[in-house]
Amino acid sequence: MTITYETLLDEAYDRDLMVKEKPLQGTDGLQCGNRIAIRSDIERSNKKKCVLAEEIGHYMTSVGNIINQSDLDNARQEHRARVWAYHKLLSIDMIIDAAKEGYTEVYEIAEYLDIDEEFLRDYLMYQGILDMSM
Repeated sequence: MTITYETLLDEAYDRDLMVKEKPLQGTDGLQCGNRIAIRSDIERSNKKKCVLAEEIGHYMTSVGNIINQSDLDNARQEHRARVWAYHKLLSIDMIIDAAKEGYTEVYEIAEYLDIDEEFLRDYLMYQGILDMSM
């Protein structure tokens, strides 16, 4: 079963997080303390869901201001939040189920799982299933 944006909003609320959609520039989401901002003009709910999952991941795994990604510790924290979001929204079993249903292209699997295609590509690379260097 796939998780919806609304389900993640409920989870954020249960964790005492305040989520607001705002006109952000230069980023899709931000987390500071118990506040999360999601860029309001993200049109696709599957993209919004992936952004919110990562921002909850920051809340769960990150400490301090990590905006400067040239700092190695900040980059590691960014990666941890992304991995938290991967585990929240996806699993290898979900990919296998999609393949069993006949979905073999990344865009098809993303649509089937209601996940942002770029997020899915990153997950598949993280899992070693997709090699973008080819």
